[in-house]
Amino acid sequence: QVQFVESGGGMVQPGGSLRLSCSASGFTFSSVPMSWYRQAPGKERDLVATITSASGITNYRDSVKGRFIISRDNRKNTVYLQMNSLKPEDTAVYYCNNPWGSVPWGQGTQVTISS
Repeated sequence: QVQFVESGGGMVQPGGSLRLSCSASGFTFSSVPMSWYRQAPGKERDLVATITSASGITNYRDSVKGRFIISRDNRKNTVYLQMNSLKPEDTAVYYCNNPWGSVPWGQGTQVTISS
């Protein structure tokens, strides 16, 4: 059974940093590209960043380029999202999944940016 468990969210002030983690199980993690998504209140879930399975090539939505870094540790079946220079508009529930969002979603982790 495929499962994602996200953690690391919290409330920080604008300009602060957070590091999110997503532990995956139930599939061959090292063979699958992984993505982070976010969903703000009243809005659709958006793709934030993607990392390929082996080569580690990354891609980001324009609004987070230069501020967020996606990485993965295939030994730990974990994908990370380092978020720097956080802005109020980054406030959302953050989720991980494959780039197609094709497996059941985890519970997500809440990120709130507020002064």
